[in-house]
Amino acid sequence: MTIFGYGKTTKAIVEKFRNCKVYDDKFSAVTFDKKGNEFLPPEMFDPQKSTLEVTSPGIPPSNHLIQKAQNLISEYDLFTDTMPYSIWITGTNGKTTTTNMLQHLLKKRGSLEGGNVGNPLGELDEKAPIWILETSSFTLHYTNKATPNLYVILPISPDHISWHGSFENYEKAKLKPLDTMQEGEAVILPEKYADYPTHAFKILYENSEDLAKHFDIDVKKIDFKEPFLTDALLALGVSKILFDEVDYEKINSFEIGKHRVEEFRDKHGRVWVNDSKATNADATIAALQSYKDKKINLILGGDDKGADLTPLFETLQSFDAHIFAIGSNAEKINTLSKKYNLSCTISKTLKNAVENIDNMGKISINLLSPAAASLDQFSSYAQRGDEFISLVKNLS
Repeated sequence: MTIFGYGKTTKAIVEKFRNCKVYDDKFSAVTFDKKGNEFLPPEMFDPQKSTLEVTSPGIPPSNHLIQKAQNLISEYDLFTDTMPYSIWITGTNGKTTTTNMLQHLLKKRGSLEGGNVGNPLGELDEKAPIWILETSSFTLHYTNKATPNLYVILPISPDHISWHGSFENYEKAKLKPLDTMQEGEAVILPEKYADYPTHAFKILYENSEDLAKHFDIDVKKIDFKEPFLTDALLALGVSKILFDEVDYEKINSFEIGKHRVEEFRDKHGRVWVNDSKATNADATIAALQSYKDKKINLILGGDDKGADLTPLFETLQSFDAHIFAIGSNAEKINTLSKKYNLSCTISKTLKNAVENIDNMGKISINLLSPAAASLDQFSSYAQRGDEFISLVKNLS
């Protein structure tokens, strides 16, 4: 078996199947391990000598290995014949939380979570009754054989444009499993895709109210507010479909992970919100809704991956917000702020933004919700969020 890339996903495959040929830019010479695996520089790949190629999902279609491959499949395709009942969860924002919430509900049923969160498929027990898989657009792009038994699609908005080439391609990847789903399978998907052809049974929604009504769930018994309310309703909806169960106590015991609308206070009692995981405009819009009636100091910016930020700035017109622009698109943010008559300070760095806000001394919600990826200035959104918290905690 030929493997492209040597990351978390493919390392699990190499460990499971062994005797693989692995091509990765990190290898400059041919080496072997004790399990019969061979590690080679990418330029040594010969498509004529390979009968099956499995790619790391993050490698883009433009990569020369992908271009040469003649028998390319995804991680999901590799396990399609041994995959147990599977629930795939995708969308632009909220898929990790929804996956975690569903695993929280179904763990007692023997479910395992994996894919883009938790363990790669190569480490999951194929004898488990249920796999709950957070599924990225990258994986879906390369998947042509495997299909979910139950597919959950959260709202889709522009993201990963540079990887996919366009929003249309990104959207197409998210909807791709509908092409091969069969009768007896089901998909929960946004109303806007009502006319998308599929043999699967469709459960349509526009908002949390639709989900609550369809699954007969009492939202007053759920402790979460948006954006997490929708995630909770989707998780509860799946539990209702599979086991006719709505466990309010269990869902309310779920703890939201770090870096997503994470509130804390500085030594002066001011409220700061770490929403570093908001790497696109739609996620930031969702975070803003929680503070609709507050004055907001909003830290925006980073690598927006070519996304159109216009919907975010149109939304911001209805908020009392001052923007602090950081990262590689700071000038772009400043230009959009002027266009929409929004106040903006070009801070350039997160440190400067925190200090700028601190100097204002006003009582407000101080929100880091960048609507952009972090790799222009940080190693990850987690590092960006951790630094944000540290900077605030160290204010005098």
